Amino acid sequence: MRRFFTAAATAASLFAAATMPAFAKTELTMYYPIAVGGPLTKVIDDMISGFEKENPDVHVNAVYAGNYDDTRVRALAALKSGQPAQLSVLFSIDAYDLVEQDLIVPFEDVVKTDDEKAWLAGFYPALMANSRVEGKTWGIPFQRSTIVMFYNKDMFREAGLDPEKPPRTWDEMVAAGKKLTKDGRYGLMVPGTGYAYWMFQCFAIQNGKELMSKDGATVYFDDPAVIEALSFWRSLTTDAKISPAGLVEWGTLRQAFVQGQTAMMWHTTGNLTAVKKEAKFDFGVAELPAHKQPGSPTGGGNFYLFKNASEAERAASLKLIRYMTAPERAADWSIATGYVGVSPAAYETEKLKAYGKDFPQALVARDQLKVAIAEFSTWETARVREALNNAVQAALTGTKSPAEALKAAQATADQLLKSYKH
Repeated sequence: MRRFFTAAATAASLFAAATMPAFAKTELTMYYPIAVGGPLTKVIDDMISGFEKENPDVHVNAVYAGNYDDTRVRALAALKSGQPAQLSVLFSIDAYDLVEQDLIVPFEDVVKTDDEKAWLAGFYPALMANSRVEGKTWGIPFQRSTIVMFYNKDMFREAGLDPEKPPRTWDEMVAAGKKLTKDGRYGLMVPGTGYAYWMFQCFAIQNGKELMSKDGATVYFDDPAVIEALSFWRSLTTDAKISPAGLVEWGTLRQAFVQGQTAMMWHTTGNLTAVKKEAKFDFGVAELPAHKQPGSPTGGGNFYLFKNASEAERAASLKLIRYMTAPERAADWSIATGYVGVSPAAYETEKLKAYGKDFPQALVARDQLKVAIAEFSTWETARVREALNNAVQAALTGTKSPAEALKAAQATADQLLKSYKH
């Protein structure tokens, strides 16, 4: 009889084991922007595969959602409708809005161990400038950039210019642009659509003035130095005649450059690898020219942790973010795209040291971090930014003077920001 019960118990346990569900994995949904040239989807997919191999208890669903604005809309819509979303790469400048909507958690609430704290402190300070709001860290740099100047060395040689000495000042840029401009080709193109505010930050900081305060509650659009900066950008068309009239399109400028329609262009370093693959000529990359001082805003996307995640999901998300920002992966990402390796440790990896030696253009954006500033971001970011974009475009197209356009944008911003001033 005892043997019967033992056999029955064994059969029952085997049946239970056969019918029990497999060990439950932690499921993560990550929204990701595919917005800049290059085969980025495969790079991200490979990273996720590597992570899942090292962490078999976690499964990551990557949702590729278009540009940054598309990604934000889709991720926030998923959150509001109760769909799972634990993390996303969104604009670094979205931090104020995400904090105000109470959608994200600061990393100080998730980072616990000394190792995790050391990781949090290991990023370039210039890239962390957009991550901190009211003393806490809300974003982790990943898809980050500065604006650099691409230039056609062959055209420089043809114009009698030294291809190893790109313009270092506004005056030198204008002088070179005049020598480079001829029928069917401009000396310089700077995009006025897509991210006009971002490009305008370059001119403003080079003329000695940041556009916003550190607390995101005040803007300086009507400052004389800012008006002067927009007037200079406009003068590249009206006076120097080295840039086309109207607005240069962000989305097609890279093609214009590789097709020889412009000798110089200002654009994100996130296009570097695509230019390297597409250009049929010798090209250089330089830090942006200075006027009163050198400078460029940083740009691109940060990782954010959504508030509605469980503790297990949050811990798994932190693991994934740490994996994707580790020096080896940051080096791979920089090589594959042209984006900045987000930590000094990335540039100490053998692969990025070798790549930088063979292709020094890849180090320019990193070197420019020493004079980089935070990308334009305030409370009520979207509407304040829209006012600035409209002002810049009105001035560039000649529908308003730079002073008139910027004073109108200042009035709009002051109204939007008045409740945030301490």
